[in-house]
Amino acid sequence: MNRGLLALLLGVVVALAIGCAVEGKPFEKIESPPGNAVIYVYRPYNYFGVALRPDVTCGEDTARIGPGGYHAFVVPVGQKVVCSVQNDGGEDEVEFQTERRSYYVREELGWGRLIAGIKIQTNSEPHLNPVDTDLAQTEIQSCCKQEPEIRSAN
Repeated sequence: MNRGLLALLLGVVVALAIGCAVEGKPFEKIESPPGNAVIYVYRPYNYFGVALRPDVTCGEDTARIGPGGYHAFVVPVGQKVVCSVQNDGGEDEVEFQTERRSYYVREELGWGRLIAGIKIQTNSEPHLNPVDTDLAQTEIQSCCKQEPEIRSAN
């Protein structure tokens, strides 16, 4: 292999390992309007599943969050709010009885299912995992605000 091609391949690998698939402002905590809570859904950067951006719905809004991105969902206080993401097994959900505070949910992509040691599914499966505030503050700092693939469920 010639040096030019090797250098190009190495540059692509380094860019993928360092880069962020989401372009936007670095994480900024927002002040929720009176009578509302904020649910931050974030997806730490991982080169696995870079092209995948499954729809994440919290309450009435939906966002497609790429690797290294986050979205702040503003939801009403005092109600049950469900955040969900579609996967091949149906839907993965996280439920909150909201108070006026911030909640954090990490979106992760799994490797599929294994049955009796045999992989029967090659698609990556999105999952939502509630995260405590201390861990989330560490992880979300490296995320950028997801722009603009947001739509209302109405």
